[in-house]
Amino acid sequence: MLYGLEACPLTKSDLCSLDFFINRLFMKLFKTSDMKIAKHCQSVFNFVIPSVQIAQKSEKFVKKI
Repeated sequence: MLYGLEACPLTKSDLCSLDFFINRLFMKLFKTSDMKIAKHCQSVFNFVIPSVQIAQKSEKFVKKI
């Protein structure tokens, strides 16, 4: 899902959409409607949300070039 996005210019809206998708995925996976529980599950599994992953990958990509 995130392959190659570090080379693409993404708006804040795009990043929020990706984060929303992951948050909803965790909410459905753990059958909850509470965002705090979904965030807690993400932290327990050491899952990094896409906006942070893309920022890290973009920084690494720019340093490589």
